Amino acid sequence: MDINWYGHSCFSMKGKEATVVCDPYEKELSYKLPKLKANIVTISHDHPGHNRISGIDGDPKIVRHPGEYEIRNVFIMGLSTFHDSDHGANRGRNIIYIIEVDDVRVCHLGDLGHKLSAQQIEEISEVGVLFIPVGGVSTIDAKTAAELVRLISPKIVVPMHYATDVTTWLEPIDKFVMEMGLKEIAPQSKISVTASNLPPDTRVTVLDYRLQ
Repeated sequence: MDINWYGHSCFSMKGKEATVVCDPYEKELSYKLPKLKANIVTISHDHPGHNRISGIDGDPKIVRHPGEYEIRNVFIMGLSTFHDSDHGANRGRNIIYIIEVDDVRVCHLGDLGHKLSAQQIEEISEVGVLFIPVGGVSTIDAKTAAELVRLISPKIVVPMHYATDVTTWLEPIDKFVMEMGLKEIAPQSKISVTASNLPPDTRVTVLDYRLQ
């Protein structure tokens, strides 16, 4: 499975039988979303920075509600959470997606705005790849993100939803890198993941949308 990041919370996961796109954004976000084709699109919440279904070719199946789905041998579970720490009173709901492609469990936390319960952590266990917001302001911040990483113990962590030259209002990725006890990490254009090449211990991988 090849994983690409296109900025903000938008990723594509291309497996052997299907391609999944998560949280495509509208043009006003100022990232330049390339022409993408997918079989499945997941939407974490109904906001222009995360719900541009019309920008994806291929007549994809749209998943935008909690529940369990099986589409083209891709297994998806959507978990209802909140976009803030006040049970959605400020920013509404958010959906976490656990997506299994080619025997690799991927978790996209969307715009998660709060710590997770023990039960929620258990539901996200045994994750191979975790996409986690780290930029604060409208999601969890770097410190909370690092705490969640330690609880979930994924094999690969890919930070998202942080400050770039486009999303300048968010906090920079440096804070998350420091919270994880790491120094500067060289960005990559994409990662290729299989069930057999996942690292034995948690590894942070930074992707760069400009390298696409």
